Formats: sequence, C-alpha cells, structure tokens
Amino acid sequence: MGKLDGKVAIITGAARGQGASHAKAFIEEGAKVAITDILVEEGQQLAEELGPNASFYEHDVRNFEQWESIVAEVENTFGPINILVNNAGIGYKKSILDMTEEEYRRIIDINQVSVFLGMKAVLPSMLKINNGSIVNISSIAGLLGSKDGSVAYDASKFAVRGMTKSIALEMAHTGIRVNSVHPGIIFTPMVMKDDEKPIESIEKLLPYVPMKRGASPEEVTKLVLFLASDDSSYSTGSEFVIDGGLTANRYG
Repeated sequence: MGKLDGKVAIITGAARGQGASHAKAFIEEGAKVAITDILVEEGQQLAEELGPNASFYEHDVRNFEQWESIVAEVENTFGPINILVNNAGIGYKKSILDMTEEEYRRIIDINQVSVFLGMKAVLPSMLKINNGSIVNISSIAGLLGSKDGSVAYDASKFAVRGMTKSIALEMAHTGIRVNSVHPGIIFTPMVMKDDEKPIESIEKLLPYVPMKRGASPEEVTKLVLFLASDDSSYSTGSEFVIDGGLTANRYG
C-alpha cells in the first residue's frame, strides 16, 4: 500500500523542478494528482508520463476563477481534494531603490496571493470530507532577511509562513492540517545555469551551508510527502526547514 492511497492532490508549478518531483512521488504512493503550471508542453508531457492518475491543467495561480474551475474539474474527475501543495513561485532580486511597484506586486501576486487563493479555493472541497493537508512551499527567505535585493521575495515568503499558521489554527478542529516548508539551496531549474552549475549568487552561498552542498528536489519531496500523508497527522501550523543547517549557522 502507498502512503497516499485513495487521496487526491493538486500541485501547482509542477511541470518541472520540485513540483514535478512531488507529482512523481505522489503518483508512486497511490494518489491521483492534478499538475498545474503555465508551462503547458512540459506539464502535459509529465502528466502523460505519469499515466491515468495524473492530469494537467494550464494555470495562472493569480487567477481565482481558474482556481475554482480546476478544483471543480478535479472533483468531478477524481473526487474531493485531500492535498494541496502550493509550490508555484518565482525568484527575483532587485534593490528597493530600483524596483518598480509593478515588479514588487508581480512577485507578491505569484508567491503570496496565489497561496491565499489556492487555500480559499480548495478548502471547501476538503471540508466536504473533513480531511486534508495543505503544504505551502515557502523558503528560508521566509525565516531570515537578506540584503541582496530580495525585499519582494522575502516579503512574499514571510507572508506564506504567517498565512500557514493562521489558516492552520482556523482549520485545526476540522481535520485539515496546514504546514509550510522552507527549502534552502535546492538544485532546480530556477537556480541553475545552462551548463548545470548553480547561478553565481547560489554558488557563493554554498560554502556557508554546514553540510557543504545543495539538495536535490527529491530530498524536498520526501518532506512534502511526509506532510501530505497521515504520517504527519499531529503536525499543523508548523514550519519545516530543509536547508543543510544553513539557518542554524548563526555565524554564517
């Protein structure tokens, strides 16, 4: 038996990187998975590879009408939703002195507002069965500030952490759990050059990681799988850090 047998999941930003890794593991563990992304070709290809228990939806996570439509379609196809992984996000660095209001709001909309919209859209489905696990992907940038032009990114990821705690408390009596995951350096397409080496800002950070390495998406997936499954049945409103000890290093 799989850890997610009989469960229905939505994973955003799942066409590649961490999201794709989560989707593959969820399918292997018995779940039915809705993959959503703006990367249509990659998302469709992944869904085809994963078989009949996977489906792909083109999805702008900033659009609540699209959220409602996807939730309705997933329910009609697979049944009420048990798992939501709010994984979609972007990274962007620019000094506050140079950043425009439009640039700031775009990051907030994609990284933060989408998480609110996702929870708002999916919770009614989970409440039909009084069962669910929401996993919001934040970052170590949701735990620590930085001085490298990450004002919008940091703000969005701190907000995800706060929203997670608030909704976890609101839903605690219903059987629905909400937790956040805070990855450090993960070798995904977002942080890699074409030659499969990390971008310069990430490469400079690696020596400060106590474990002296970055992580693979699959390592994050194991944590997300734990939170999505009943193995974490008493965990809610918490942040789970996966960063090789980076945020524990006070002198880093």
